[in-house]
Amino acid sequence: MSEQQGESTTPEPEIPYEAARDELVSIVAQLESGGISLAETMKLWERGEKLADICQTWLDGARSRIEAAQSEAENRPDSANVTKS
Repeated sequence: MSEQQGESTTPEPEIPYEAARDELVSIVAQLESGGISLAETMKLWERGEKLADICQTWLDGARSRIEAAQSEAENRPDSANVTKS
């Protein structure tokens, strides 16, 4: 995908959305199962918080791109009514 002029230049998170989501699901399962030390629980919780932030960054970026595309489509003249010379 090429970057369009005027788009946000916020850097993408270091891992893909799907990888962050899958790791977060795994962490939640580990935390729910219990049987781990408090130190490990805290470590998993902190990693989960970071992964949740990464997922939210991806989702916010996708929402922004969709809104920009919709706005562009609404402001574009109807291409069916434009004749080429």
